[in-house]
Amino acid sequence: MLNVGVTGEADARRIIEQEQIGGFFVTSWADPSFLASGRVAEVAAESPVPVMVTIDEEGGRVSRAAHVIGTAPSARQLARTSTPEQTYELAKQRGEAMRELGITVDFAPVVDISDRDDNEVIGDRSFGATPEQVTEYAGAYARGLRDAGVMPVIKHFPGHGRATGDSHLEGVTTPPLSDLQEWDLVPYRELAAPDVAVMVGHLTVPGLTEPGLPTSLSPATMSLLRDGVGYGAEPFDGLIFTDDLGSMRAVTDLFDITDSVLKSLQAGADIALWISTDRVTDVLDRLERAVADGELEMSTVDASVVRIGEAKGIFDC
Repeated sequence: MLNVGVTGEADARRIIEQEQIGGFFVTSWADPSFLASGRVAEVAAESPVPVMVTIDEEGGRVSRAAHVIGTAPSARQLARTSTPEQTYELAKQRGEAMRELGITVDFAPVVDISDRDDNEVIGDRSFGATPEQVTEYAGAYARGLRDAGVMPVIKHFPGHGRATGDSHLEGVTTPPLSDLQEWDLVPYRELAAPDVAVMVGHLTVPGLTEPGLPTSLSPATMSLLRDGVGYGAEPFDGLIFTDDLGSMRAVTDLFDITDSVLKSLQAGADIALWISTDRVTDVLDRLERAVADGELEMSTVDASVVRIGEAKGIFDC
């Protein structure tokens, strides 16, 4: 239920061997040779339980594997210059290359809807300024990754495109839930499925989030996604990831990593994501106490473990 950023081979081996971590994240500052050498797949294969290897590979300015698989246009540029079929083929080719490197999950495509400047926090990471365009192109991109054997993760639920700022730097607020329902949430209504995971962002949503809790830690937000009722979607039983809990100030200004991970899992996330292995032991100790004390229900843990196991292909329920 934890996915943590690693700096390279030694860091990944250590955290798997010492803490039996279930997944690791290839960060932008990881030793470039770790991915390029093929050792990512070797390290993951040595774990007795399959390790989920994740990456941020959107193309454009968020491209953590470009040094190995080459560059790709941003989502906005793709939508302007390519058809959905061409977008599918590009995603499939890049997904196959990532799978060869040992990547099993890609935190892409972005389904935020935005017409803001390219260099804004979402900006050119968005496929377009309308729900229809984003759904069509992000759907094609997600199918390409999935057909290549890489799980796509659509983000950032329930919609960062019209938020007030950058959640890396500060707390941000979206329009009210009533405004999101027929705009920002449309791609999730169409694309969220068991073989497409969802990443929940760190957003304050009037009419949805509880006081003092961004969406990534919000039970109401997780229920909205799981149930689907609040925005006309089918129930969602796929994986829910948090956005990075370890360095984004929309969360870190509020909570220590041990508390934010616990709160995210209590809220209903399946996998808590953050960017460093430094405090994995502290987090695990806190989670173990929470289970022992009844703060974190074992039934919640079991349900997430089943979803994660199915995603990893360990079992089929």
